[in-house]
Amino acid sequence: MNPMESGSESSPQISIDRLQAELTGEDESAASGSAVAELVADVESSVADRGRFSFGESYVKTSLDELLLSLVGLRASDTHGKQLLDDLASEFDTVLSPGTVYPRLHGLCDGDVLEQRELVKTKEYTLADGDAARRQVAEAARQHLALGMVFHAALEAGEF
Repeated sequence: MNPMESGSESSPQISIDRLQAELTGEDESAASGSAVAELVADVESSVADRGRFSFGESYVKTSLDELLLSLVGLRASDTHGKQLLDDLASEFDTVLSPGTVYPRLHGLCDGDVLEQRELVKTKEYTLADGDAARRQVAEAARQHLALGMVFHAALEAGEF
């Protein structure tokens, strides 16, 4: 089995080819609205050698805008800041402060990628420009995949 594929029967397998097809919009079979936990579990099982994979906080912070866009895009409801903070903590093992997350949400709103709606005691976030959000997430994914491939090649060819 390809090391980038998961063995999950309930969701499609993850592979470099499939990711590239999804990123370019060529794969229309990609399930939209999949649960965040299922996606994270698939990724974890595809990259973890043993046991549970843990995301490094610095890597989560580096890609925080794209993670927030992804979480908002995947959630049908409960896209308020507190729920997004909870998702980051539970799914990515990263406890970020509201002072880290809310400015990023506001920046995405200022950039017209997210829309903020005032509710009684909270604010709800939705995608204002789904195409722009998809482009931003796709570009981040391409960059991360390319870096991963460089690291893999260096490990294979280098004398570590």
